[in-house]
Amino acid sequence: MDDPPRQAALDALAAVRERDAYANLVLPSLLRQRGINGRDAALATELCYGTCRAQGLLDAVLQSCADRPLSEIDGELLDALRLGSYQLLRTRVPPHAAVATTVDLVRAGRGSAAAGFVNAVLRRVGEQDEDGWVAAIAPAADDDPVGHLAMAHSHPRWIAQAFADALGDDLEELAEALAADDTRPLVHLTARPGQISAAELAELTGGQVAPYSPCGVHLADGGDPGELIPIRDHLAQVQDEGSQLVILALASVPLDGTDTRWLDLCAGPGGKAALLGSLSATRGSTVDAVEKAEHRARLVSQSCAGLPVTVHIVDGRDSGLPERAYDRVLVDAPCTGLGALRRRPEARWRRQSNDLAGLVRLQRELLIAALRLVRPGGVVAYVTCSPHLDETVGVVADVVRRTGATQLDARSQFPGVPRLDDGPYVQLWPHRHGTDAMFCALLRR
Repeated sequence: MDDPPRQAALDALAAVRERDAYANLVLPSLLRQRGINGRDAALATELCYGTCRAQGLLDAVLQSCADRPLSEIDGELLDALRLGSYQLLRTRVPPHAAVATTVDLVRAGRGSAAAGFVNAVLRRVGEQDEDGWVAAIAPAADDDPVGHLAMAHSHPRWIAQAFADALGDDLEELAEALAADDTRPLVHLTARPGQISAAELAELTGGQVAPYSPCGVHLADGGDPGELIPIRDHLAQVQDEGSQLVILALASVPLDGTDTRWLDLCAGPGGKAALLGSLSATRGSTVDAVEKAEHRARLVSQSCAGLPVTVHIVDGRDSGLPERAYDRVLVDAPCTGLGALRRRPEARWRRQSNDLAGLVRLQRELLIAALRLVRPGGVVAYVTCSPHLDETVGVVADVVRRTGATQLDARSQFPGVPRLDDGPYVQLWPHRHGTDAMFCALLRR
């Protein structure tokens, strides 16, 4: 049976498994190559991204239904089993269709014996709905509430615990946060200041002006934003509203004295540098953008073409740039990316808790370097796309103690944004704000 959307989803899952590809990069390319669009493209996207997000839950269910460890199941068959299980447990696809279409794909690619195995396992999966399976395989909610919610919302337990810690162990809100992470997000656009307004961008794209960012637009449909004329003409870019807000916060802090030299110390792949460059152009300022990796530095240059941005291919910890020379400095530090899991569906299964130690050390070194480069009275924004306390308040507290920097109350630079807690930092959340879980602390030298 010819089934282009499901075949595309299955091929994308294979690329994620075999090459550590990113689903949100490989699938759109496959859809373009095969001329899949409209409802078929939407189906392929839902099946691929949804299967990646739910992998932990799906694997636990499949392990209960298979007659062998999952590690002994051929990778192509495991991809198909995950795809079929996702349709059974988390979509409105009729159960018989979910099984039959998956079996047909396997039969076409691997033959009747493999198809029979997949058919038998999926029929066992279909004996219970998602709630029934969660009740059967998840830790008891009374004994291990975080573990239960982690399984129910298909997150590794260590990530669910990190969210719980950041939310003050509020289990009800933890459930909301994990559920929001399991929902496909809207595409957010940034209207580049000085080139197009958010209202004009919304009219051109059929989107809605964002609730908090004066540059932001939300798109409703799931089409390819790269095909939009304002994107092709570099009037706008794809960028989560949370990322916009942290840049706007840095740019809005009042300064005494000069305000002509800005710095992005971790600029790749260039989205935030481009927004900084657009803002600086409206003020007669310039931006130095630092990126260690040459290929990522090229992306920064491409993103910032035509803007007053100079790219430096150096390590931000030892950049050779003049100390005490910059008025505003952004440290968008490399991090676990736990705040963007809804946009990177496979990432939750790739990151490990033991990644933290090296990242925290790097974050601390970058922030200390930024405080050497900013002038007295200037401001540094420390930003991560993660709510993990080790990467956020832990790093900031340690650096403030070491350097004597003053931490500003960042909440005043996020006007109109609700539920910002007690500060002085700002932690955004998908379930509260509809943004990635961006963290922002503002420090003054």
